[in-house]
Amino acid sequence: MNIEQLYRQLIMEHYKSPKNKGFVADNHYMTVHLNNPSCGDEMTVQVKIEDNMIVDIKHQGTGCSICCSSASVMSITLMDHTIAESEAIIKEFYEMIKGYPYNPEILKGDALAYQNVSQFPARVKCATLAWKAAEQAILKIKEGIYHG
Repeated sequence: MNIEQLYRQLIMEHYKSPKNKGFVADNHYMTVHLNNPSCGDEMTVQVKIEDNMIVDIKHQGTGCSICCSSASVMSITLMDHTIAESEAIIKEFYEMIKGYPYNPEILKGDALAYQNVSQFPARVKCATLAWKAAEQAILKIKEGIYHG
């Protein structure tokens, strides 16, 4: 089995058995909802930060396998990182998704399964939707819109 097949299998595993899926009724989470009108993907992400550290991320949405699996991967990739580390990881994910060089010291693990998405421009928004929602939640928290 080659690396592309392994990545495809990993994406399908996250799609069929997503990590951190579902919401919590807790006002200590910043919630951001985004949609991709071009394909119908919708994603809501909840982020909980304590002492500058992401301690929990939840997601719920509908869409294609790329969108929904990427939300699962985003949640496990950003969990237990500081705000600054998470912002750096998100930036590197965007670089990789666009087909640009990225820092493998920052972006690791299951997120690498999406490195060939750049070959399918219509799927870039699918792969980044949950990441953009998490990024917006982090930004709102940093701007003081919410204090966890």
